[in-house]
Amino acid sequence: PNGSYRMEALFAEIHTDEGVTGVAGPIGPAQATTINQSLRSMAIGQDALAHERLWDRFYRATAPSRKSSVIEAISVIDCALWDLKGKWFGVPVYKLLGGPTRETIPAYASTVGLSLEPERVRERARSIVSEGFTAMKWFFRHGAGAGREGMAKNLELVRVLRESVGDDVDIMFDAWNSWDVPYAKAMGERMAEYGPRWLEEPVPADRIDSYVAIRRALSFPIAGGEHEYTRWGHKDLIEAEAVDVLQPDIYWAGGLTEVAKICTLGSVSEPQVIPHVHSVSATVHLLAAQPPDVCPFLEYLLVWNRINQFFLKDPIQPLNGEVTLPEGPGMSMELDEDKIVSKRELEL
Repeated sequence: PNGSYRMEALFAEIHTDEGVTGVAGPIGPAQATTINQSLRSMAIGQDALAHERLWDRFYRATAPSRKSSVIEAISVIDCALWDLKGKWFGVPVYKLLGGPTRETIPAYASTVGLSLEPERVRERARSIVSEGFTAMKWFFRHGAGAGREGMAKNLELVRVLRESVGDDVDIMFDAWNSWDVPYAKAMGERMAEYGPRWLEEPVPADRIDSYVAIRRALSFPIAGGEHEYTRWGHKDLIEAEAVDVLQPDIYWAGGLTEVAKICTLGSVSEPQVIPHVHSVSATVHLLAAQPPDVCPFLEYLLVWNRINQFFLKDPIQPLNGEVTLPEGPGMSMELDEDKIVSKRELEL
């Protein structure tokens, strides 16, 4: 009907003989295909509570694809297993992980998808602050190919934000893996006076030496790791002293099981771990079981995290810039049947 949208999403479910089901999602078609074609047969008949054994079994069987949609598919199954385990024992997943370490988690607003027209930025930034957020991240649109004009527009975004929110709100910026070292240094030197909390993914993920050069050159923190996989990939970033903030995504980097290990690496080294958030549910449960100094913030994508939680009965949303921990069993992944017009099992 007029004024409404068609919403579609893929979810993964793991069923047990005892009737307990674990859910993860939304997921992408590549993850769904890999689960059905490569991982499903390895999971059938196994102990659903033995998540470490299953993770290791999946990883060893698919090792040639250890930086690909295969790891993303393993991540999905792992998250569904944790949801199942929480329901099995009747507690929130963060309690199984050793939490809670706090009652609420501060969130920062991630603005991907919003207009960068200066007046719209000014208006939206002030609105975000009025909602209680004390930090926000914006996304540059211009790289070296846009020349001086593009650099000026990038710098204008930084200036407008700082002027709009004042000195007591953190501002962060994402460069989409799209810059090179000279451009990142030039932009960083110009940005420094506005006190950014970090510059995110200034160069492609595999250019660790470039991250190192940029971090050494600039006076404020560098973030990365959203497009890195497993504890081994993030260990490389730590050992190279490439970043100040690690940003693994639970649904891409290996699941809750693996990102908890990445948090352990962060706890014994310098980088904080502030995950990229495909799934608010999974990330909240992880952060609720980690020390606040290791994992201080939840990223909340103002547009995409709302869309990705559309079919959930109890979506997790910040209030006054903070998220209150869910209390139900599992990972807060119960689907809202009132929002589902039709559903079918995909055979991929």
